[in-house]
Amino acid sequence: MTQPLDPFERIKAAQERLRGQAHVTPVVASRTLDRQLGAQVFFKCENLQRVGAFKFRGAYNAISQLSDAQKSRGVIAYSSGNHAQAVALVGQLLGVRTTVVMPKDAPATKRAATEGYGAAVVEYDPQTTAREEIARTLADQHGYTTVPPFDHPEIVAGQGTAALELFQEVKNLDMLLVPCGGAGLLSGSAIASKAVNPTCRVIGIEPELGDDATRSFHAKTLHTIKPPQTIADGTRTTSLGKLTFPLVLQYVDDMKTVSEPAIAEAVRFLFYRMKLVVEPSGALGLAALLSRVVAPSGRAGVILSGGNVDGPTMTAILAM
Repeated sequence: MTQPLDPFERIKAAQERLRGQAHVTPVVASRTLDRQLGAQVFFKCENLQRVGAFKFRGAYNAISQLSDAQKSRGVIAYSSGNHAQAVALVGQLLGVRTTVVMPKDAPATKRAATEGYGAAVVEYDPQTTAREEIARTLADQHGYTTVPPFDHPEIVAGQGTAALELFQEVKNLDMLLVPCGGAGLLSGSAIASKAVNPTCRVIGIEPELGDDATRSFHAKTLHTIKPPQTIADGTRTTSLGKLTFPLVLQYVDDMKTVSEPAIAEAVRFLFYRMKLVVEPSGALGLAALLSRVVAPSGRAGVILSGGNVDGPTMTAILAM
């Protein structure tokens, strides 16, 4: 009987599956920032991934492994934007019909891209309705396979390939800063980090307004919050998942939160100093460094998780 893959073996298998499908995104640095912080910082640019975010990795890894029967019935996902786009594009690439449950306040660019890739969008009000319930009902009615945004072993494995690529390029890191919403990226990154470089400290970064994972990490008990109204829309989850919470406790060294002004400052730094368009959720790691929430030392890695920000939001941030 075949033994199930351990978490890092899943990530390595996902990397092979993604070869030729996902971009091997660049790693960049800023000498100005290094001088300012007194450390070397390496940015993994997942804002330049397909669909503009790391989410393509997990979506492709999960959907590509479905049976022909599952693919023929279609898939359903729920997301505020980046996972939605990723599932829609993967569906287009693999010939799988996709339906996505999205909040009515999702960024317009993310919804437009999701529909542009061919997905049917089902809108809901996050203040009154649980997206998981809508997806479950539709899946039961139509036989869809649910592809969740983070709480799935193959999603976690796919997301972990971003950190694995970073280590393969820069070798050793003393710390790795990763944005945290539902912790699919954080879990996968931490698993990869501890397998490749066990002494590297992995730190998850959340907005102060959406601090459920930080509370959960320090209390060792799962916390749930109301949908947070943070500018970092990709992290507007209400809790970690049944899978990701134990992984965070096992593999992550610390969790920190950053303020809304700190997030905006990081977006501006990336735009003006590094010529990178990064959405607020993707800039959380840099926000922690610039605001001194995390004091870097030696060699620090930062995952820039996405670049999907609409014009009005970016204009408002740059004008602050």
